[in-house]
Amino acid sequence: MADVARVAGVSHQTVSRVLNDHPNVRQETRERVLAAIEGLGYRRNSTARALVTRQTNTLGVVAFDTTLYGPASTLYSIERAAREAGYFVSIVSLRELTRDDLSEALDHLARQQVDGLVVIVPQSAVAVALAEMPQPVPVVTVEGDADVGLPVVNVDQRKGGVLVTEHLLRLGHRTVWHVSGPPDWLESQGRIEGWRETLTAAGAPIPDLLYGDWSPRSGYRCGQLLAGVPDLTAVFVANDQMALGVMRALDEARIRVPDDVSVVGFDDIPESEFFTPPLTTVSQDFSEVGRKAIELLLDALADEESPCGRSAQPPDGLLAGAGGVALTEAAPPARIVVQPHLVVRRSSGPPRTT
Repeated sequence: MADVARVAGVSHQTVSRVLNDHPNVRQETRERVLAAIEGLGYRRNSTARALVTRQTNTLGVVAFDTTLYGPASTLYSIERAAREAGYFVSIVSLRELTRDDLSEALDHLARQQVDGLVVIVPQSAVAVALAEMPQPVPVVTVEGDADVGLPVVNVDQRKGGVLVTEHLLRLGHRTVWHVSGPPDWLESQGRIEGWRETLTAAGAPIPDLLYGDWSPRSGYRCGQLLAGVPDLTAVFVANDQMALGVMRALDEARIRVPDDVSVVGFDDIPESEFFTPPLTTVSQDFSEVGRKAIELLLDALADEESPCGRSAQPPDGLLAGAGGVALTEAAPPARIVVQPHLVVRRSSGPPRTT
């Protein structure tokens, strides 16, 4: 800062004001300081800043199985949104999502003194475990369970299941088979719920569920079983990678898609429009999920910095405390739901008439 001040012909206090966007700096002076910073290659010392502000300007993110398209896309969108908001990101990616692994990840990020945490929580048991752990900094969950008492941003997985099933029923299919993801994943549960509710509302038969593990290989194995179903005309597959495996198995059994069987996936991976035939699927707005997660976390950080916090302001929900002191009810944790949409391509069509 002393070097910048000397080159710009100002005091080091003025340099500090410019760096912190203080309003009481003339535009001409601000431009001169910024030019000096650029010319000298000045970079803010985040460690020194953290010692003064007691904030690291770093957010921690815990992710699980980022080899999968959904978690990887979610992680990328969170990191990009945090960077656009001016934050560094420290990421812990887990292969196994147990209570001990989660606790170790949180401890690791706490040692880095992150200002807040975003935790991608795909399984209900892990969401419960997270809620039971101490929360030394604000936490926002992604794809978590809204009932565990933590702020959450998720895609409406149930609505995605409804969109697919309604689409296939409207085409004239008598019922729709479903290849689900792992049963303990919240996303699987939501998609099953939407599929089952839609069939029930239409009075359509509800076939037995088949479970995969998100991989093309598991989809292929389920596809081999489906190829033996005599009245099969439509399949909803819980992600595009498994849908690829299903389509391969059907092709090997000389069952044509969509002439004999319609197949619809979920996720709209970049390759899905290049499948043979191009895959009808459900698109999730991962960029919006990332933006909303960071917005929720920054709101929580702002509340924490406020001397009163938001709970002191709401006029409604007041309770009479001892001695007539007005107490506020705890507001429910924030929940943001991002809507999916159906992308119709050539893998779905009306059933073959006989």
